[in-house]
Amino acid sequence: MATYLEDLTLRLAAAIAELPEVLRARHAKYLLAAQREDGGFAGREGGSDLYYTSFALRSLAMLGELYGPPAERAAAFLQSRLRGQESIVDFLSLIYGAALLQSAAGIDVLANVDAGWRDAVAKAMDKLRRDDGGYAKGPEGVASSTYHTFLVLLCLQLIGREASQPQQIVQFIRSQRCEEGGFREIRASKRAGTNPTAAAIGALRILGGLDEEARLDTIDFLAEMQTDEGGLRANTRIPIADLLSTFTGLLTLQDLGAAAEIDATAVRRYAESLEIESGGFRGAEWDPAHDVEYTFYGLGTLGLLQTGKSQEIHE
Repeated sequence: MATYLEDLTLRLAAAIAELPEVLRARHAKYLLAAQREDGGFAGREGGSDLYYTSFALRSLAMLGELYGPPAERAAAFLQSRLRGQESIVDFLSLIYGAALLQSAAGIDVLANVDAGWRDAVAKAMDKLRRDDGGYAKGPEGVASSTYHTFLVLLCLQLIGREASQPQQIVQFIRSQRCEEGGFREIRASKRAGTNPTAAAIGALRILGGLDEEARLDTIDFLAEMQTDEGGLRANTRIPIADLLSTFTGLLTLQDLGAAAEIDATAVRRYAESLEIESGGFRGAEWDPAHDVEYTFYGLGTLGLLQTGKSQEIHE
């Protein structure tokens, strides 16, 4: 059975394959040119890191371009980081990048890890568990995080392990719901956000804990996040849309069977407005630069819209 992330990548790849060839080639060229000498990918500053490398590999996999020398160099970069002490975000990036290289290029990044490696990883994740049932951002964290709880679940899926006491995790996620219908990131947050809400719904779907009340309230909340620009904003205090929130919000609405609650034509117009002519995407209208992370969100958004169009045709 495919994991959440594997299923999403396959779903997006199938949809992106229907986009114009010239668009796919432009962004593939952009991504391949962004690879560093060490095989990794970087953000807008600094050297290669696992986080940005994962986004680049996901995009290349969706475009059908993750093979040959670029894949081999990326595998070497990931292998060089296997014994490091990584954050949850970076660790997820590492193991998911390894999974992509295995499925797309037949390269086993984890071939030489110790037999007990996966169990050791699961134990390390358990150290982040808190009394409220969720997971903190790091070992020193006091408060559980909606986003990092979702990331832990994704990590455990990828290494073939299950979270202990899943019902407690469900209870934690449900406790993060706000009156306006979305979910907060940490208990101290005063308002819900698009991205914590997407993480919460993802976690509840993995654990089979999504109820109809939460589904309907979430749909109402996310529908209110679309701005006049066409994209979705991060929360009610931010008037400007961004590509990350647009992607996660649209994905969540599709997963809840409610993509029709927002204007898909306006979303497409917004995403296309952030596309760079030579390849890559900016993060928002105010953003002067571009990177591999937002290129994933841009391609992902166009892919989700393509999926929605295909569903309309079949219906």
